[in-house]
Amino acid sequence: MLKNHPIVPYIPVSDMDRARRFWEEKVGLEAAEVHPEGVVYRCGSGSWVFLYQSAGAGTNRASCAFWTVDDVEKEVADLKKRGVEFEEYDRPGIRTVNGIATGSRVKTAWFKDTEGNIMALAQEL
Repeated sequence: MLKNHPIVPYIPVSDMDRARRFWEEKVGLEAAEVHPEGVVYRCGSGSWVFLYQSAGAGTNRASCAFWTVDDVEKEVADLKKRGVEFEEYDRPGIRTVNGIATGSRVKTAWFKDTEGNIMALAQEL
């Protein structure tokens, strides 16, 4: 059954070189594997993401992946120093302050990569 297997986010990109610079230089990920089809970036707890070339890059208007972090403020500050820009939202049900939304059970911050894909950082409270 699928519930017993890991799931891996695929992140579509239209310009692989530009996207790799963003993910490696600004986000700080290291390429673990480079294939003709794309690039694998390993993250914590054995997780990983796969960057791949696609004409559909940036067309999703919702978050496509998120990292569970211990301290959203710390991670946001570190990423901002590297040049990552965080989204600001002010709509029913979600309002960010300095890029961070605080709910009853989670703090969340969102950023877009160079392709327009929306990523998130989430901290359970």
